[in-house]
Amino acid sequence: MNTLKRAFSIWHPFTQHALHPIMTPVASAEGAYLITRDQRRILDAISSWWVVTHGHCHPRIVAAIQKQAAELHQIIFAGHTHEPAEHLAQKMLTLTGLDHCFFSDSGSTSVEVALKMALGYWRHSGESRSQIIVMEGSYHGDTIGAMSVGERGVFNEVYEPLLFSVTMIPFPFSGKEEETFRALEEACRTGAAAFIVEPLVLGSGGMLMYSPRVLAQMHAICRSHGVLFIADEVMTGWGRTGTLFACEQAGITPDIGCYGKGLTGGALPLALTVCCHKIFAAHYALDRRRMFFHSSSYTANPIACAAALENMRIWEEEPVHERITKVIKLQAQALERFRDHKHFQNVRQIGTITALDLCVPDSGYLASSALTLYDFFQSHNLLLRPLGNTLYVLPPYCVTEEDLCKVYEAIEKAPQACGLL
Repeated sequence: MNTLKRAFSIWHPFTQHALHPIMTPVASAEGAYLITRDQRRILDAISSWWVVTHGHCHPRIVAAIQKQAAELHQIIFAGHTHEPAEHLAQKMLTLTGLDHCFFSDSGSTSVEVALKMALGYWRHSGESRSQIIVMEGSYHGDTIGAMSVGERGVFNEVYEPLLFSVTMIPFPFSGKEEETFRALEEACRTGAAAFIVEPLVLGSGGMLMYSPRVLAQMHAICRSHGVLFIADEVMTGWGRTGTLFACEQAGITPDIGCYGKGLTGGALPLALTVCCHKIFAAHYALDRRRMFFHSSSYTANPIACAAALENMRIWEEEPVHERITKVIKLQAQALERFRDHKHFQNVRQIGTITALDLCVPDSGYLASSALTLYDFFQSHNLLLRPLGNTLYVLPPYCVTEEDLCKVYEAIEKAPQACGLL
């Protein structure tokens, strides 16, 4: 027992230490690469869990962090404010078309905030709506509320006693979209409080993708019944789907939007939950019991806000959209070789994200091929972290054609690594 305690004094996320006992020691990073203590250069093909947009240690963001840290590094945000938060909020409201920003620390907490906003809105409006509608295959985070509105299964089955009940509608697979619309319509008729969805692509659920037309129709159904529409853009935001936010492609504005990950360019943890005015107004009263009861110690941390502001300036002043367009084109070209490959299926792409499923006997998140593939890619100095038998590529926008060639050459060898050839 003492040996076990010493060997694993750090408990890593989403890691079964009995099967994956050795961690990769990273000393520094630059651009699309992680650099280990022994000077290996590992291509970060998943943007370090989807957060890094412009590349690691972007000099402009680093400089903004350094400058802000010397001026104001932390302050209680209840009863106080500061310029980085004020400027960031105004920029975010302009970008989203919404009216009020609430700061938090991560994607999960931004979802918790969104759910509490929705329930508070209905309670303070005098209606007893509390049911939340979710989509099969969803993943919204690992805090209790976020787990409750995710797919029930391996991610949260141990914690079932803590989770609240939700209404689940089917994922809109191609050709079965009407089933999704009918289920959503029926759920909305019962007087649900809100529908929360990952727009256009479900991330941890297996990179499942659907069209902007479907997203627009789901939004229209919610609107027709007065059900609040919550867009979880934590992963899909900041250019991942080809536009700044995924909702743009459907021409919709959510009632509540959740934003994180790429908000700071991947430099620091920060999240925003942005809502329309009626939700704020329902909480605005002389009665203190109607205030919004949520906070964290580091709400609107000035250093994180400064990083996010510089990230937004990079979007405004550098050719980020052109870089994204190039990545989209290179990804599309690289995928072609797999479309008729006997060992791969469901080859798909949306924006800068590509995914394909390796044909193995045991599919799903716990597919035995996942660890084999992770180690195989590490041996090729690639950070690719399969979702079970689903391989996906979600690179920073500074990635080069040569980089992506390395990625897809390795993916092409994946069947052999798993003993399929």
